[in-house]
Amino acid sequence: MWLLENMTFPDPNQATEDGLVAIGGDLSSQRLLHAYHSGIFPWYTEGEPILWWSPNPRMVLFPEQFKVSKSLRKTIRSGKFTVTWNTSFENVIHACASIERKGQKGTWIMSAMIEAYCRLNAENHAVSVEVWEQNRLVGGLYGIDLKDKKIFCGESMFSLVSDASKVAFYFLVHYALKNNYHLIDCQVYNAHTASLGAVEISRQEFIDYLK
Repeated sequence: MWLLENMTFPDPNQATEDGLVAIGGDLSSQRLLHAYHSGIFPWYTEGEPILWWSPNPRMVLFPEQFKVSKSLRKTIRSGKFTVTWNTSFENVIHACASIERKGQKGTWIMSAMIEAYCRLNAENHAVSVEVWEQNRLVGGLYGIDLKDKKIFCGESMFSLVSDASKVAFYFLVHYALKNNYHLIDCQVYNAHTASLGAVEISRQEFIDYLK
């Protein structure tokens, strides 16, 4: 379905087999927030129209199921890193866009996406976790914080040194537990998040949490 000026998305359960819900539209804050509240997110590459997805199954982490390895606990206790919350969003999203990833050519975090999510950050909807080593930003993550739904929608993370992104994720989970969040959305299967305790649930179960 091609999106027009109205904000309405199709029912996510009408998505294609690979999870495509709709095409087109824009990256306005209003549309993006409507999408996330509907279990939908944008993901596309340069030269394509905006593609909107709601995969089935959905990869999520229930905060109480987060797996903390002995080595990660040791790293956190060492004081090697300093962790901040939402103090350097633009630097985090640019780092996520520029980091090289195995099996991927280029990035989906293009200038239009960066501008849109920085705007959401200014509006207190998108947040970041930053990990510093001797005043150098070495890891972090960002996502959409659906405070009213008690769901954090993770978008991307990066790491320039060992364990930095895991430390960021650890502090995100701590935030989720402290504030009684239901889950952290990881979107699609990823071996890294699976190793941290993320699991796949059905699209409908994920939408039920949003309701």
